[in-house]
Amino acid sequence: MTERKRAGESWESLIERQIREARAEGRFDQVEGAGRPLADVEAPYDPDWWTKRLIQRERVSDLPPALAIRARVERELDRLFALESEDVVRQGLVALDAEVRRVNATTVSGPPTAMPPLDVDALLEAWRSRPR
Repeated sequence: MTERKRAGESWESLIERQIREARAEGRFDQVEGAGRPLADVEAPYDPDWWTKRLIQRERVSDLPPALAIRARVERELDRLFALESEDVVRQGLVALDAEVRRVNATTVSGPPTAMPPLDVDALLEAWRSRPR
């Protein structure tokens, strides 16, 4: 709002009046999360709350590459094993294997990589024999 403060009106009164008018006009009706309780309102104060939410929302990892690849392989294998198309699963496994090989070849800092290259054929065989 670009409305000016009236003479003799306190800043608090101006803000309260603007909120009251906006509420009456329905400007808050379509706000995301309207009518639901605030998340984590009961949690103890954490000065780094915004950083943690940003990392979670953006799916940023601060793990060294050698450890991050292990988590990535685990998540991706779970996702691939839920698929129904063998061609799509094979393509995903080949891409994941290429990523593992790239990390193994290029990681120079942090712990050494211990993730062996993927055996695509053995994983496809396990995918074929999985319970459905």
